[in-house]
Amino acid sequence: MYDKELVRDILNQILDATQKVVMRFEAIHTSDDFTNSPRGMKKLDSICMQLIAIGEGLKNIDRITN
Repeated sequence: MYDKELVRDILNQILDATQKVVMRFEAIHTSDDFTNSPRGMKKLDSICMQLIAIGEGLKNIDRITN
């Protein structure tokens, strides 16, 4: 049996990361919004890091529940 509280915590972390991605995409209308300025590149980097966190969280849930 797996630790349901741990899975719940990971799911909350995934939800938080997903909300951050959505929020950071609000001001983005084209790919140029990312590539035309250092600020845009930082935003792209931060979104990528959140997507990595989501993937890691899903991988951890899979490992815990199998």
